[in-house]
Amino acid sequence: MALMNILHFPDPRLRNIAQPVDEVNDDIRQLAADMLETMYAAPGIGLAAIQVNVEKRVIVIDISEDQSQPLTLINPEIVAAEGEREYQEGCLSVPEAYEVVSRADTIRVKALDLQGEVQEFEAEGLLATCIQHEIDHLDGKLFVDYLSNLKRQRIKKRLEKHQKQKL
Repeated sequence: MALMNILHFPDPRLRNIAQPVDEVNDDIRQLAADMLETMYAAPGIGLAAIQVNVEKRVIVIDISEDQSQPLTLINPEIVAAEGEREYQEGCLSVPEAYEVVSRADTIRVKALDLQGEVQEFEAEGLLATCIQHEIDHLDGKLFVDYLSNLKRQRIKKRLEKHQKQKL
């Protein structure tokens, strides 16, 4: 396993659209393992392949306190959504920025697992929020896109300043 570099907003590569995975093979399983290791080390609860500059429709999530429930979703799609929930979101690609975002409270998700088998399940609360957040990444969308232009610009300027200070 290997740690991967996480892209940071406003990196334009975060706006790329991830491509569907044609076949779940050892390369995809290794990608998922590396993404989990990277997510845990960050630390975070979700990571999309696009965030590590891999344009594949793969996300990993683990909302457990002890990092014991890793979930890998390949080619995930939301087939139903209901209700509404506001949650203060953060993002590994938008470090130290947290804002309230409104999303569906309950979703039905269809995706492939690590064996290439189709899985369909219902998710609610934090898991539903996290899945929607990560699928947005696959579609080139960030949680800051849900914010006002003013808030988004403030976050962007702060992160750009931080990046310059690191150089």
